[in-house]
Amino acid sequence: MSYRLAACAEMIFVDEPMVERACRLHDLGFEVEIWDWSTKDLPALAATGASFSSMTGYLRGDLITADGSAELVATAKESLAAAEVVDAPRLNLHGTGLGPGGLPVTPGERISGGDWIRAADTLRRLGDLAVDAGRVFMLENLNLSVDHPGTPFARAEDTIELVGAVDHQGVRLNLDLYHAQIGEGNLIELVRRAMPWIGEIQVADVPGRCEPGTGEIRFEAIAAALRQMRYDGVVGLEGWASSEPESALEAFRTAFA
Repeated sequence: MSYRLAACAEMIFVDEPMVERACRLHDLGFEVEIWDWSTKDLPALAATGASFSSMTGYLRGDLITADGSAELVATAKESLAAAEVVDAPRLNLHGTGLGPGGLPVTPGERISGGDWIRAADTLRRLGDLAVDAGRVFMLENLNLSVDHPGTPFARAEDTIELVGAVDHQGVRLNLDLYHAQIGEGNLIELVRRAMPWIGEIQVADVPGRCEPGTGEIRFEAIAAALRQMRYDGVVGLEGWASSEPESALEAFRTAFA
């Protein structure tokens, strides 16, 4: 297996404190993803010895408004400093901040040419910051029909086009195959198209957003394709456990072994 496996501590072992979740995942051989760093004891997380694959790379802001872009860059700088504490190499972005229920703080279903230009300029600025810090910002695709309606730059098609146009070593894709299956499908070809700009791949089955084997996606075929493409990055489970967390993690490991 050329790639490494991670799991999202926000969605696994949810009845335990965050530090204990990181310890459990680390002991089971997984790297650890976290979301909003501002609510966490980062020194305590760092002391677990876990490898943190990624974390949220902003607190507020968006890619489509002037004020939102400025706020995104400002809070991304704070996030880079936070990433130093836990040594998270990749920081995750969306087209806008997500509020309660996953709804966009700044909706933008119809993206104008000016929005594309502003988003590309903002990502280039973030890329420069990332390179200076020795880290990478990743733009994650989402889905519009189930979890995040109205989010700008949500479709994988849009994130690939945007990150490809920016073409900056400090900006990559967080290609989420759960979201892509709901919105677009054709996952193996999607991965193949996105491969030059992938920073990380995230997975969960559809429907339900649980571990592999609970839905319609044939993850074993995706794993075989990743090996064929010589992908050597991280594959992360960003999904819920349908029953026991340990069983969900083992199903994930088996699907990608």
